[in-house]
Amino acid sequence: MNKNSKVLALKYRPQTFNDLIGQDIVAETILNSIKMNKIPNAFLFTGIRGVGKTTIARIVAKALNCSNNFENKCIKKCNHCESISNSNHIDVLEMDAASKTGVDDVRDLIEFSRYGPTSSKYKIFIIDEVHMLSKQAFNALLKTLEEPPEYLKFIFATTEIKKIPITVVSRCQRFDLSRIKSSELFEFIKNIKDKENGKASDEALKLIVKISEGSVRDALSLLDRALLSLDNDKELDLKTAQKIFGYFDKSQLIDLFELVLKGDEANVINIYRKIYNQGVEPKVFINDFLELLYYFKNINSLTLESTNFSLNDEQYIKIKNMSDKVDTDVLILFWQFAISSLEELELVSNKHLSIEMFLIRLMHLSSMKQIKKLDNDFENNISNKIIEDKDSNTENTIKTVNQIKNITQEEKNDLKAESEIKIINKDPIHSLDDLISKCLEKKEIKLKYELEKNVNLVKFDRNIIEISFNDNLDKDFVKDLSAKLYEWTEERWIITFSKSKGEITVKERQENKKEELINEAKNLEIYKNVQKIFPDVELLEVELNNKEEKND
Repeated sequence: MNKNSKVLALKYRPQTFNDLIGQDIVAETILNSIKMNKIPNAFLFTGIRGVGKTTIARIVAKALNCSNNFENKCIKKCNHCESISNSNHIDVLEMDAASKTGVDDVRDLIEFSRYGPTSSKYKIFIIDEVHMLSKQAFNALLKTLEEPPEYLKFIFATTEIKKIPITVVSRCQRFDLSRIKSSELFEFIKNIKDKENGKASDEALKLIVKISEGSVRDALSLLDRALLSLDNDKELDLKTAQKIFGYFDKSQLIDLFELVLKGDEANVINIYRKIYNQGVEPKVFINDFLELLYYFKNINSLTLESTNFSLNDEQYIKIKNMSDKVDTDVLILFWQFAISSLEELELVSNKHLSIEMFLIRLMHLSSMKQIKKLDNDFENNISNKIIEDKDSNTENTIKTVNQIKNITQEEKNDLKAESEIKIINKDPIHSLDDLISKCLEKKEIKLKYELEKNVNLVKFDRNIIEISFNDNLDKDFVKDLSAKLYEWTEERWIITFSKSKGEITVKERQENKKEELINEAKNLEIYKNVQKIFPDVELLEVELNNKEEKND
């Protein structure tokens, strides 16, 4: 295959330890063990996808079998190194444990290991995704792994170290490969972009680094995709890159956050729908929102570089200017609700509507916090004014302040009384039973049916209803109930899903009560007498008279 026709991830795959990025300590340790001839029986490389586990495994195989001086990059390219690079070396066997998981595959491997190397110093088995092997396969491997022949070396690679039995891990020399630092990865893909004569702005490359999350392979795949999507004469800018990767501009999220704090519901929903129409998944949106909350809380202790290219200069400055105006308590509340909504997304069918309700809840919380703050500020200002006036011994001013305070208090009392009248006029909803009664009164039969049959109540507090997820629950239930509650109480209600099991449904409770009453009735003497006369009789229903109902 023509080298130029390869995808970037293969074309620029490291061939020596010097070519690796971000794994200097691992490379140095392995080279020292080879120099000192203290080579372990088995190497175990673990880390996230795309950080170089399989690549390092092949480099180790080349270092062990190189005919020339591998430390000096095997400049003359010996046959062993060439064959290992092309994956056709007779003494280096690569096995994908994801497709060969059984004990028979491992037994064949062990049988093959009994024969020494054909042309090289070591026979090497590279097993990728080793955690996929079955328990029986690991057990079959243990003895050979502990006491292999001198010519045999194992190299394992895995993304899930916890799935490997500890008995296997303890017999290997383990190397944890770290995520590649953003700055290193940026310089790496920038150099490759230049080698490929590609045109891309630094901001676009930083976005690639951000999305790849420390994975070199992901970064190269994204770069490859980006360069192929444009004509040769066009430069990849940030906006184009965002469209290609389905990634939205953080500035939109900052604007949305600012509007949430202001309580501008219409514009908040409009901005979110624009973000959603760009192809952004609800889960990605929540995670980015959490990241934004972190920046608002800690922006004063961060530099632009320490944000791992998540923000550009403009966004960084905007957050820094806004951060002093945002209350820490509000940020913490928002964080808790965002985490809760993230869990909720796993339960609801319409994730888009769930995000909209999440944003409405945030605005409700924010407005409550602002009102409380204004009230406290006013009280403090009045108190401070009184103290100042006492110090100045100005009786007239004191009288004026007292008058203001009295008037204010009267106004507050009037507002309180007005609010109490409003509450009195509105039928209070303090429980699930109250809510069901209200649905019956307003002839909301569908809601009543869902509340009785498909709702398992976890918690019912003032303006907060928490229920467990039920597959049979109508997909529009939360939206419809929220709208009706607002209509009936003129207050916003928060309805959330919980992983807790919750109480039994009202319908189940009624059925249990019915069964209990029937069982009690069956123990009555009158029923027993009837049954003697009519053996086939069956008690189907029990009704209480009014007196008994009241007593009950």
